[in-house]
Amino acid sequence: MDAMDVDRTDLEYRRWLKEAVRKVQADNNRSADTHLLRFPLPAEWGIDLYLKDESTHPTGSLKHRLARSLFLYALCNGWIHPGKPVIEASSGSTAVSEAYFAQLIGVPFIAVMARSTSKAKIELIEFHGGSCHLVDDPAEVYGTSARLAAETGGHYMDQFTYAERATDWRGNNNIAESIFAQLSLEPHPEPSWIVATAGTGGTSATIARYVHYQQFDTRICVADPENSCFFDGWVRHDPEAVCSGGSRIEGIGRPRMEPSFVPGAIDRMMKVPDAASIAAIRVLERVLGKKAGASTGTGLWSALRISAEMRERGERGSVVTLICDPGDRYLDKYYSDAWLAEQRLDIAPHLQALEAYLAGADWPEA
Repeated sequence: MDAMDVDRTDLEYRRWLKEAVRKVQADNNRSADTHLLRFPLPAEWGIDLYLKDESTHPTGSLKHRLARSLFLYALCNGWIHPGKPVIEASSGSTAVSEAYFAQLIGVPFIAVMARSTSKAKIELIEFHGGSCHLVDDPAEVYGTSARLAAETGGHYMDQFTYAERATDWRGNNNIAESIFAQLSLEPHPEPSWIVATAGTGGTSATIARYVHYQQFDTRICVADPENSCFFDGWVRHDPEAVCSGGSRIEGIGRPRMEPSFVPGAIDRMMKVPDAASIAAIRVLERVLGKKAGASTGTGLWSALRISAEMRERGERGSVVTLICDPGDRYLDKYYSDAWLAEQRLDIAPHLQALEAYLAGADWPEA
């Protein structure tokens, strides 16, 4: 009997693929690592608070790392093809970064997003050559993305499934490896806590796995906003947890437990009021002169609360959280008093409490 042999070698595609991978990797070589900024706390506390400023990536957010990893993963799996669109379900920032990489390798890009996504993000996606498909219900983004991929012959990137798979958590200059390298000459080079926020869950999974792999004692806290199910699902050990509505804090919070969220890898979760998140970015602007998105505030509020607990126990050490994206994408939302009034968000009590804490008072919940 003759051997059965099917050879599907496509030399033209392999040449295109090789060049596409080179372009994505070259972007990494061109992009300097992001800065680790100190957030000043009273020196007598003996606690150092740092913010990893991911807003300095070429596309302005933490999601630049994720988009690069997702593109390399999909390209090396043979999922992306010339002339066929890449499609993504997103709350905005991932789509901005993916539009950038799609344009870099010369394929179309379609972002499927809630209609409430900030106008600035939509304009950035279009600036990078992408198009936006808006839906009324945030829960529709998954099904709509899959449908568009089937109709166009394109690839649904599906960050919410593949984020934790695409990123090399052992190293390869991932965000965790970068943080620990930048802390190496600081007074407390192994932080007591790293605080992340969850959109896909990929960042917290990467940081937690790296910490465990390197056998550090650092603990991982994930801060979750209102209208998100991650906290409730984690507390109840319920991978099927869902909630209605969408998060007001763009970039984080989801209506379902996403596949890339790895509950067993993290140590702690906090549920943060949206008003507290927004108050925290107002304080960040006063202290460091930087506007940031509200997801940064969610993490910063939790990091400050952890610092208060350490201070109360007389512990010394360091805490790290992230600046996820720049605030200029949200001037009509989190920096708008009219929007706050429309959302019935009163940030004044949280703002006053945070200012008092940084001046030496006890944490407001103590």
